[in-house]
Amino acid sequence: MGLQKNSSLTYAWPMLSSRRSVLLSLACLAVALAVVGALAFAPLERRYFARQAEQDAVPLKLAAESLRAALERYAPLPALIAQRPLLTEVLATPKDPALLARLNEDLRQTAAAVKASDVFLMDITGKTLAAASYLSDESSIERNFSYRAYFAQALNGDLSSFQVHGTTTGDQGYFYAAPVEEGDRIVGVLAVRFNIDAFESVWRGADSAFLVMDRNDFILMSSRADWHFRAMRPLSAATQDIIEKNLLSPIDRIELLPITARALGPSVDYLRIEGDRFESFVMASLDMPDRNWTIASLSPTRPATVNALRTLSIVGLTLLLGLSALLAYLLRYVRQAERIALQERSQKALEQAVAERTADLRKALADLKRTQTELIQAGKMAGLGQMSAALSHELNQPLAALKTYADNARAFLARDNVQATDENLERMSRMVDRMASISAHLRNFARRPQQTVGPLSLEGVIQDALAVMDVRLEAEGGRIAYTPPRAPVRALGGHVRLQQVVVNLINNALDVMEGQDDPVVSITLKGSEIEVRDTGPGIDEAILEHLFDPFFTTKAPGKGLGLGLSISYNIVRDFGGTLTAANHPEGGAVFSVLLKPAPSERVAAQ
Repeated sequence: MGLQKNSSLTYAWPMLSSRRSVLLSLACLAVALAVVGALAFAPLERRYFARQAEQDAVPLKLAAESLRAALERYAPLPALIAQRPLLTEVLATPKDPALLARLNEDLRQTAAAVKASDVFLMDITGKTLAAASYLSDESSIERNFSYRAYFAQALNGDLSSFQVHGTTTGDQGYFYAAPVEEGDRIVGVLAVRFNIDAFESVWRGADSAFLVMDRNDFILMSSRADWHFRAMRPLSAATQDIIEKNLLSPIDRIELLPITARALGPSVDYLRIEGDRFESFVMASLDMPDRNWTIASLSPTRPATVNALRTLSIVGLTLLLGLSALLAYLLRYVRQAERIALQERSQKALEQAVAERTADLRKALADLKRTQTELIQAGKMAGLGQMSAALSHELNQPLAALKTYADNARAFLARDNVQATDENLERMSRMVDRMASISAHLRNFARRPQQTVGPLSLEGVIQDALAVMDVRLEAEGGRIAYTPPRAPVRALGGHVRLQQVVVNLINNALDVMEGQDDPVVSITLKGSEIEVRDTGPGIDEAILEHLFDPFFTTKAPGKGLGLGLSISYNIVRDFGGTLTAANHPEGGAVFSVLLKPAPSERVAAQ
């Protein structure tokens, strides 16, 4: 034994070393793949960033064109409105209240028609004389806008446009201004203002954030309110002076947006914004040279990062599966030699174990079948035992009558009365036939059934069961309500075992109706289904699920073992059918035996 053990160890050691080498090599390869994946993540993420920017290019171009078209729609309005004679009249007599009232209302109607937020007239000093917003508390009348760049440009005879933060309303606005001329002389300036909040409202509904910057990277418009009037990079003092002079925004609101930027390609940048919360974006930008603006769309980087991780995961899983397959192959190759060496011994041990297990299983199966058969037989014997008193009465009565008829026949023979003797003998013969019939039914009921299943007549099973129950019915009282079907009904089962099921259901029905004056058991045959109904108290819903469990009974001690329904349930299941119980709507319980219809004629099963 010691030599054999040492030999086994000597043989197994190279195998263990080979397995360790394979596992170590694959582990090193897996680590190398992980390192490669980590290094490849950043370039792959940048590729998805670029693809995301390409997808944003179309909506960015549409947003730019929409903004440009809206701005250009208002461009000719100041020059057209400035040609109205009423404006020069008011500028000539600015103190005339009637003219001012007419002009104010005219400008209000004009603003409503063109959907402008305000239209106002200024004299050459920059003072506002009339405005469409004259009815509003935030009207610009009497205010002086000479410091505005658009006023100075219009006063020089140029059509000007400028975006500012409204000092009156506090809203963002875009202004167009044109000179009001009388002959060759400029006598005033007309300005048209409209809100740009509508663009930002539309942009807020998009998946990406949008913003508009001037040439100093100062944010003029944005779909994010917290980005309004913030700088993308530090602003020089000169730039801040320009912003303050033109009131592009209140100078105290200008803050630097905490941005870390990294170029990804032409007009594409990676932005990381730090603040109350960390955010990262892919920014695609488009120049608007006619206004020295840049419009940009900012898409969250999360989708691109997730796609990069998903791609790496798919590649990693594919490689992992490949490594797993390679590992399985190599281990299989290593184990093959070991299996060859151990095959003979393992095969012998396996054959022995299989033989022992097979023998145990066959013995257990035989014991199970024998136990089941004995339980069925015990159930039938228990049923016969319950009817023993009735059987004794049923047999003793004909025996007593036979003795009386025999004595009478002897007396009639002594008197040579042959006719009376023959009548007594006829009565004795009928008594013997009745006793033989009872004995035959009981003998058939008590004999051990075969296990085969085949076509049988359900009518014949029910009639034989009723014949067995006649003894109890005559002794204890009770009736069977049963109407045989007009046509034969055949199903799959065993005659004797199915008869036992029907007898058991009838006995149970009579038991639950004990004490009734006229107990009636109703039997209905519908197709291949047998229903047995009683008029007892019914079944408690709480015990329905346990009704067919072995040794479960609701009868008083000594009245039953709780095996009848369990045996019946298993018999019907062996036939491929079902045995169910339910409460009848009109009272009592109903048990249903549903069997498979007989597909073809076979040898009848017992």
